[in-house]
Amino acid sequence: MTTNLKSSMDAAMTIDGALAAALVDYRSGMCLAQAGGGMNLDLAAAGNTQVVRAKLKTMETLGIRKGIEDILITLADQYHLIRLVPNADGLFLYLVLDRAKGNLALARYKLTDIERSLKV
Repeated sequence: MTTNLKSSMDAAMTIDGALAAALVDYRSGMCLAQAGGGMNLDLAAAGNTQVVRAKLKTMETLGIRKGIEDILITLADQYHLIRLVPNADGLFLYLVLDRAKGNLALARYKLTDIERSLKV
């Protein structure tokens, strides 16, 4: 893992309530970098790849030309945030946030900063 990827994952883990973070290639479903735990991030990367691909296919079918910024999956006690990286085609950042400890708006803001500074 390059220093930039490691520092990006470290930065994601400083977000209040962050439980896990990953950088995922949705062309292959592979996790390129990860931090945190509490779950199998390789399995989560593969599963969320299917979510991203399904949404992209649906948008294409509907003729929606604008890109996806992020996808939010809300669970009883967690937020799962998928943020596509526009300057690195085929990649997304994945953040698992504890709902009780995190602030979704702030997490989205900080994840956007991380995405913009990401060099792959």
